[in-house]
Amino acid sequence: MKYDGTVTITSLLAILLTTLHLAGDIVLGMAPGNLTTLWALVFVVGVWLYGTLLLPGRRAGYIILLLGSLLGLVISAVHMKGGGIGAGVLRSEGAFFFVWILLALGASAAFLLVLAVRGLLGFRRTVPRQPSQ
Repeated sequence: MKYDGTVTITSLLAILLTTLHLAGDIVLGMAPGNLTTLWALVFVVGVWLYGTLLLPGRRAGYIILLLGSLLGLVISAVHMKGGGIGAGVLRSEGAFFFVWILLALGASAAFLLVLAVRGLLGFRRTVPRQPSQ
């Protein structure tokens, strides 16, 4: 499998898990289900999809993926830290699925972070050789 294919699949998986997570937040009452949330999601996911699908292998695409992966890691870390997942959520019907999404999002975001950094490091400029005379 090509490297860009791996990056694309990993990024699409992280985007899917991020949207599933936000849906879980809304259903469980941790995030408001209003128009502001919708527009924020549309903007963030739209930019992330743009970087994934229209800028593969480009520096700008890798930077967008780097930011998206950091977002996925922050989402997972915030929920797992301290009172991020309350007892009410853990007793609800969808608790297992919600926690599984958080774990899968954290893992895929961490992997995407490594891939994005690796892609960006491939753009380091080398000093061109001077032709020997």
